Amino acid sequence: MSRQYFGTDGIRGTVGEPPITPDFVLRLAHAVGRVLKRTEERPTVLIGKDTRISGYMLESALESGFNSAGVDVVLLGPLPTPGVAYLTKAQRASLGVVISASHNPYPDNGIKFFSAQGTKLPDDWESDVEAALQQPPQWADSASLGKTRRLEDAAGRYIEFAKSTFAQDLTLKGMKIAVDAAHGAAYHIAPKVFHELGAEVYCMGCSPDGLNINDKVGATHPEALVSAVRANQADFGIALDGDADRLQVVDASGRLFNGDELLYLMVMDRLAQGQRVPGAVGTLMTNMAVELALKAKDVEFVRAKVGDRYVLEELEKRGWLLGGEGSGHLLALDKHTTGDGLISALQVLKASARSGRSLAQLLEGVSLFPQTLINVRLQPGQDWKKNEKLSAECERLQKELEGSGRVLIRASGTEPVLRVMVEASDAQVAQRSAERLADAVRAG
Repeated sequence: MSRQYFGTDGIRGTVGEPPITPDFVLRLAHAVGRVLKRTEERPTVLIGKDTRISGYMLESALESGFNSAGVDVVLLGPLPTPGVAYLTKAQRASLGVVISASHNPYPDNGIKFFSAQGTKLPDDWESDVEAALQQPPQWADSASLGKTRRLEDAAGRYIEFAKSTFAQDLTLKGMKIAVDAAHGAAYHIAPKVFHELGAEVYCMGCSPDGLNINDKVGATHPEALVSAVRANQADFGIALDGDADRLQVVDASGRLFNGDELLYLMVMDRLAQGQRVPGAVGTLMTNMAVELALKAKDVEFVRAKVGDRYVLEELEKRGWLLGGEGSGHLLALDKHTTGDGLISALQVLKASARSGRSLAQLLEGVSLFPQTLINVRLQPGQDWKKNEKLSAECERLQKELEGSGRVLIRASGTEPVLRVMVEASDAQVAQRSAERLADAVRAG
């Protein structure tokens, strides 16, 4: 069956508009509880959230929905998405639930789920939940209702886990790190992790008020961190997003490094330690320069669809460990079961601390190709796939750019727009080529 509510990363929307309303969220939790009870007599779910003011309301609705189905609930309070994934597995819970809209502004919120193993759940499970939502509720009798308790030291447990992923023989002593937690779920966690590993920490984006999450701070607004690094003469800047599964890094000069570069750095660090890295996974948007640089090191590179869940699926299928997106979603599956901005930051800092080299020096082997992205609005009924002029132009450009660039054309999933992207070793070539393609779309 087609899914009505679940998107690529759970259920998300504007608070107060379907489906992000308390009545629907209660029904959702009840439906999830019924699905869990098909295989487990007394399930337990963990619920964590970011710092949005709507988290209080949605947490209460989830709690009631689960309890009404006979499911026990453990409340974690504000905690990064990967922290919920970790504790779900560590606590042997049946399911982990996160209330967050990640990098979106505060009026939005969402619900996403993790399996008992701390991994994203498959499409079949989401389809089962959607089917259960169509059925009338089956309220548990009073003796069978679920109970709720709070895990008081949830943040502390996750802090210790994050620190354990850093090399035991290394320290961050002597480093000054600016940390931007986006006024989000890691506001009380990220500074402590870096401080307890020895760094001098300057905090920003660590004062949530329920309304300021991702507001001109965090991984989606790294210019704030660039300014803070320069102003405080920090060695590094670490920016997370609202639920702390995304990362951006800034060096002492104020240079910003995106997820493509950080993925390359993580691979090179493993190779420098003598570890075998058979391959890495990026997405359709990963910069071609990274692909070429990895292949030069005999590391196979595979592109997945855009979205960290698709990167994860490809890694699991191939038995590889490292993958990521340019947006800063990075995966190191020997460190965690899911993308974790904080743990990814520690892997980057570890590479610098072990080598004694700056990020710029570590990335001398790769220079990102310039990209030009043009959004072309489609007319009602316009089928761009049948545009012969566009098809011919694409074919010509692919031949012209072979080995030194690439073309990517994909439709937006949220608006009638065609995204035309050209990547080339020469910025002017990328610009001219993208404009040729955009003109061909408009002519069709």
